[in-house]
Amino acid sequence: MEHQIKVWDIFIRSFHWVLVILFSLEFLIDDDFLELHSTIGYIILGLLLTRIIYGFLGSEYARFSNFIYNIDEIFTYVKSVFNFKAKRFIGHNPAGGAMVLILIAALLLTSFTGLLALGFEERQGPLVPVLDYFPFWVFSVAEELHEAFAYVTMLLVIIHVTGVLIESIVHGENLIRSMITGRKNG
Repeated sequence: MEHQIKVWDIFIRSFHWVLVILFSLEFLIDDDFLELHSTIGYIILGLLLTRIIYGFLGSEYARFSNFIYNIDEIFTYVKSVFNFKAKRFIGHNPAGGAMVLILIAALLLTSFTGLLALGFEERQGPLVPVLDYFPFWVFSVAEELHEAFAYVTMLLVIIHVTGVLIESIVHGENLIRSMITGRKNG
């Protein structure tokens, strides 16, 4: 058996899989069960904010500084993947690191527009006290934006999973198992 390296700590693995479950539930229940949808949305927002803090203070491979690359490095890496010449990374590769940031941004936008829609339509949530400071047009499109960001996020998830599967093939390692066990081959 090859030497194993601990890469993903328990916080990152738990965050990842809890987020997978909660976003899937949110996507499935939509706003048919508004109270449950809102509660799960608040939990997702809390998870995201915690992950952002952990991105600065967490373990080595969880820190943003470990996987933020410039746009040229990202495109060069993606091209090398399709040529089957991609360099292997212990933590996030340039494409994976970019996807983490994009997914966090998409989920934050989904959460914020959800809070706007909830505040405007139901007069509930933490944004109610500041609703008067937003232009009215924001509220008239908040629910549509919330739904659009949810679908964009789902598309990003599909791209992410596809990338993980491609990377697993290119480098001959099971990255899904790595996100469960926290370990990768050395």
